[in-house]
Amino acid sequence: VVLLDVHMPGGGGAEVIRRVDRTAPDVRFLALSVSDAAEDVIGVIRAGARGYVTKNISGSELVDALHRVASGDAVFSPRLAGFVLDAFAGTIEVAQVDEDLDRLTEREREVMRLIARGYAYKEVAKELFISVKTVETHVSSVLRKLQLSSRHELTKWASDRRLI
Repeated sequence: VVLLDVHMPGGGGAEVIRRVDRTAPDVRFLALSVSDAAEDVIGVIRAGARGYVTKNISGSELVDALHRVASGDAVFSPRLAGFVLDAFAGTIEVAQVDEDLDRLTEREREVMRLIARGYAYKEVAKELFISVKTVETHVSSVLRKLQLSSRHELTKWASDRRLI
């Protein structure tokens, strides 16, 4: 079982799964992320991950999830299981392509989601293990790329796209 972060340089977890899956089809993947956005979850599941858990789970829950994936089960954090089922049943729409969102780097997306959820810059910095100055830089970049002028507009933009 490979435990991988969803947001990594070079295409992220979904791209890693696609590349490894071709060369080692017996490998199973469990995605781990700070993000609980539908697009992230569905993206890695479609790529071949057997599960997706958020980074706020306990160590024992993570070990259990790894064992369950190794035995062939699909594992999701409780909050995520419902919309995974809804997405595959077709009851919710998960955007395939969003040109605005594609302009953002993976890190900018993470920062954007947390800011849109109401996190303060200091909280975002702590959550993502980056400096407050780096958060400010990412927020400025996100607002510029999306042609938005405030955190309020960013929150509405993200909410309209079901990213938070």
